Amino acid sequence: MLKIDALPAFTDNYIWLLQDPQRRLCAAVDPGEASPVQQWLDARPGWQLTDILITHHHHDHVGGVEQLKAQYGATVYGPANENIPARDHALVDGQRVRILGQDLEVFEVPGHTSGHIAYFHDDAQAPWLLSGDTLFAAGCGRLFEGTATQMFTSLQRLAALPAATKIYCTHEYTLSNLRFAQAVEPENPDIAERLEQVVRLREAERITLPSDLGIEQTTNPFLRCWEPGVVAAASRHADRPLETAEAVFSVLRGWKDSF
Repeated sequence: MLKIDALPAFTDNYIWLLQDPQRRLCAAVDPGEASPVQQWLDARPGWQLTDILITHHHHDHVGGVEQLKAQYGATVYGPANENIPARDHALVDGQRVRILGQDLEVFEVPGHTSGHIAYFHDDAQAPWLLSGDTLFAAGCGRLFEGTATQMFTSLQRLAALPAATKIYCTHEYTLSNLRFAQAVEPENPDIAERLEQVVRLREAERITLPSDLGIEQTTNPFLRCWEPGVVAAASRHADRPLETAEAVFSVLRGWKDSF
């Protein structure tokens, strides 16, 4: 079983570092800058960076790729439908890649960008997902290139994964996302409890990730577009009845953009 740690980058990014401690091998996920990975490796002589996994092309996710590949010879994986620097393997939906002895399935999840992918490890005991900027803790990514329909479909696909799935997203947005979630569902006790916990974590300067899908199902408004309270809140915000869950999602996403 791999060990997964977060390396902080920029102001609110996380580079996930997958580790095989027995073989002293590691893989970096979305290294927007090289220095956090370099510093981690410098402090651990004998460790080798073998792979780099990319979810999408934004600079804060790919900025360190070329430097890390040149220095360590790591193999770079990324979405086929985006321009990824130094990419060795162009990945498409349904493809499987083997990283540090673990099989990962590629999901195409457009919305945030047009070719965004996620990586899923289907483990009966402890499944996990590298979700990039698609599914966040208590939120979802902005629609920079894709449509609301695409993002809604992508999120529903991820929502169908096992409830125990650990969600490794790439930004520390949980507190602001939960404040929005509470505005949408002020009477939801699960949101109130989670918000209280996250406030304490952030006050202690601690990370709020990973999340898990079970928690997201009860506290993430973007996964709750059928819930009567969410439908009612989105309809009030739009000042019109919303007939479908996708319409609710579209209104929520626009509401969050200006929240």
